[in-house]
Amino acid sequence: MELYHDSENNSKLSHQPYFSIVVTTYNRAQILTRALDSLISQTETDWEAIIIDDESTDDTYLKILPYISSHRNMRYIRKAHSGEALSKNAGISASMGRFITFLDSDDEYHPIHLESRKAVLIQDPSIKFLHGGAKILGNPFVPDRFDYKKVINLAECVIGGTFVVERSVLLHLEGFRRIILGTDADLFDRAKKAGINIGHTKIPTYIYHHENEDSITNMLIKSKAIAGRAYSNLNQ
Repeated sequence: MELYHDSENNSKLSHQPYFSIVVTTYNRAQILTRALDSLISQTETDWEAIIIDDESTDDTYLKILPYISSHRNMRYIRKAHSGEALSKNAGISASMGRFITFLDSDDEYHPIHLESRKAVLIQDPSIKFLHGGAKILGNPFVPDRFDYKKVINLAECVIGGTFVVERSVLLHLEGFRRIILGTDADLFDRAKKAGINIGHTKIPTYIYHHENEDSITNMLIKSKAIAGRAYSNLNQ
């Protein structure tokens, strides 16, 4: 799998930021601003944000425009529709930061989110992949990635929005793979297998909104419509 490359990287930053935040979105104009507001409210300021629009058909760009016009550390990239995994890979390729992290368009950060993660990473420089520390709002259950007919508690899962990964590690792992469900867990498993030093935090500053009915996992739980192989790699 090749990562997306932004041929018009118009970063306005003159230095390498500590964090690159990849925000992927598709037709979430009405709630995307909550995520972006939580970004500009961060106590930690050494970051850039790359907003990847997966070819939205609503007024997403009009909602984003005031942010990218006012904040030199925010960029917007619109790409052909290809799904969440490849959208995240587009953001990874376009990023400049030392560490890359994520913010789903329907979630948000507590104001000290980035500050708290930076403190952990500075305290233990050997950590190359940090995760954990989410506050779950709404339905606490998601489909089991190995059997969609079963559900498991999010407390038993790794949550991709909490991932803070050294950029070189993500490039080495070739980003996210385009699979039906469990892209975050798949990346985490590959990092473990590769011997990447993984750290964990319990500070609950990633606010995970799982009350949205149109989320992928909630739709799967509601429909129970997918049968067959529970773990199908669409890249093959």
